[in-house]
Amino acid sequence: MGFAETFKALSDPARREILLLLRAGRLSAGEISSHFEMTGATISYHLSILKKADLVFETREKNYIYYELNTSVVEEVMLWLSQLKGA
Repeated sequence: MGFAETFKALSDPARREILLLLRAGRLSAGEISSHFEMTGATISYHLSILKKADLVFETREKNYIYYELNTSVVEEVMLWLSQLKGA
């Protein structure tokens, strides 16, 4: 994971909203999509960017793919930001 990919992923409001949804627990792409007025392809694109940045990971179960927040990467970014602040 590089910070460039992470910050690129975080730069989009829709992706930040997806991360907030996943904070409550794992969701399928369909469940995520139901919170937005976007096509399934657009949601898949956003999820792909989040996966490349290691902010989410996927688990396949039968015909579904579930997405979960990767808290270790979130914690790493928060640690770096707190160091930048000087706390």
